[in-house]
Amino acid sequence: MTTPTSAPPGDKAPAAGSGGRRSRLLLGLVVTLVILLGACALSLAVGANALPLGTVWQALTAYDPADPNHLVIVEKRVPRTLIGLTAGLALGVAGAVMQGLVRNPIAEPGLLGVNSGAALFVVVAITLFGVHQVSGYVWFAFLGAAVTGGFVYGVASFGRDGATPVKLVLSGAAVTAAIASVVTAMLLADRTVLDAMRFWQVGSLAARGYPVFWETLPGIVLGLILALAVSGSLNGLALGEDVARGLGYRVGLTRGAGALALVLLCGSATAATGPIAFVGLVIPHVVRRFAGQDHRWVIPYAALAGPVLLLGGDVIGRVVVRPGELQVGVVTALVGGLLFIAVVRQRRRTSR
Repeated sequence: MTTPTSAPPGDKAPAAGSGGRRSRLLLGLVVTLVILLGACALSLAVGANALPLGTVWQALTAYDPADPNHLVIVEKRVPRTLIGLTAGLALGVAGAVMQGLVRNPIAEPGLLGVNSGAALFVVVAITLFGVHQVSGYVWFAFLGAAVTGGFVYGVASFGRDGATPVKLVLSGAAVTAAIASVVTAMLLADRTVLDAMRFWQVGSLAARGYPVFWETLPGIVLGLILALAVSGSLNGLALGEDVARGLGYRVGLTRGAGALALVLLCGSATAATGPIAFVGLVIPHVVRRFAGQDHRWVIPYAALAGPVLLLGGDVIGRVVVRPGELQVGVVTALVGGLLFIAVVRQRRRTSR
């Protein structure tokens, strides 16, 4: 977190050609932003009833509550799109931070146990408190993600060297397995809970209103700020912890701030949409092809590319089974898996 006296190679671009590289990276961000705006436009226009972009624009600029098309856009599709934006941003950035924090290219946000913790607390909300609305799940899911993430980090902090990457992964895997068994037992014991839970657990943007967006937005904003704050230090960690300490980085503070950012981002996204796989895993790999290994660029790219994948998957899910709908969690698992296979194959070819 502190500024080192001598910046590592991953933290400082070479002087020669650095201006041209910066211009290309900025241009790439602009292009990604344009693609994201296109995904937002499709999210607002495409659905069981496809609407012209002109109608979408009229609904946003001159809303008429008596017009059923305007009502669908403003009351249904706008909050859905906003939640897709923020959740996609959160998952993409969380994946980049997680992979940098544990120095593992196949790490994904669920390794800290936040998804399983959120699921456990949602089951508790349904079983003990009779909560059956998505808006009611939000605070339980976020609390579960925060408690579980904090517990995993606390367990990993015991012993020598604190919360090392290996201890974080092992602690997260153990806690996730334990929670998964408890959740399964609770679901099997009560068919009503199982029926209510299965729609949240698959991951979806449907039936999410403005309250869900506003309730999860502060956690995502704070998590993004923390992620950007530790981005330079993640470059130092990539060189190894001993080297990072020698260069003046505060490794413990970086781990703590990074873990807090992960809990805020993953907890908020999971609370809003349910657990959605592959976005946090594949997006960092895709953006590194354009942004390189510097986390100060990887994180902004991931913040824009994550919503593109999530909103694009949601649009595909609304089109392929019309007039029904395929949940976005299913689509991102398929599309993200194919993208990840393509990235791995490309890396193998370039490494030969």
